[in-house]
Amino acid sequence: MSAIHPTAVVDPGAKLGSEVEIGAYSVIGSGVELGDGCKLKSHVVVTGNTSVGANCQIFPFASIGHIPQDLKYGGEESKLTIGENTVIREHVTMNPGTDGGGLETRVGSHGFFMVGAHVAHDCQVGDHVILANNATLAGHCVVGDHAILGGLSAVHQFVRVGAHAFVGGMSGVENDLIPFGMALGNRATLSGLNIVGLKRQGIKREQIHNLRKAYRMLFSEEGTLMERLEDVEKMFGEDVGVACVIEFIRVASDRSLCVPRSN
Repeated sequence: MSAIHPTAVVDPGAKLGSEVEIGAYSVIGSGVELGDGCKLKSHVVVTGNTSVGANCQIFPFASIGHIPQDLKYGGEESKLTIGENTVIREHVTMNPGTDGGGLETRVGSHGFFMVGAHVAHDCQVGDHVILANNATLAGHCVVGDHAILGGLSAVHQFVRVGAHAFVGGMSGVENDLIPFGMALGNRATLSGLNIVGLKRQGIKREQIHNLRKAYRMLFSEEGTLMERLEDVEKMFGEDVGVACVIEFIRVASDRSLCVPRSN
């Protein structure tokens, strides 16, 4: 049985799963779907064409599903989809998509979005992603599984952040960050591999060594990047982690690649 506080406003058109809890002064719009076991604390607003997966927790003053912060948005019907077991803390904002980005913003499952984090229109966010306090994704960003964005960091529109990557606190990322990479600074540069994250995920030592060797080859000063990429593929292409990096670099992108700071 769901538990809805008497001061909450829930539109009759909203679809609520079983065992949903909605706290005081929360507002749930007509196009909202809340999965089983969702728990919304007080003063939460979920509106628009928004689907929230099972067992999510949303904390006070979060604003989920309001129209995109995009001057080109013309009122087109778009949606926001949030995966299961995601924690959305106080003052987090997430916006649906626009016509220019596929009409959908997607946030994966098992995510953790700390106070004041922002996911803009048309972002595609993977599973197990962490955005620390006030981390910000501009429109059309793509964030891979297990990526972590430090507090007060900001990611430029259309930038891709690879799986298992780490963005340091207060960093401004304006170029694509490779999987397993670590970006630091304003403007952020590639500062090595996210070794701590790799170990936490249980990546085998041999695979970490392969990634290190591939990283050194990719970002050496000999030849062009594409030439170095081909060499890495020949030597380490069968390694799953290295193959992930190679595929990421080969994908066409609107942004340049985040590279180490030149001496």
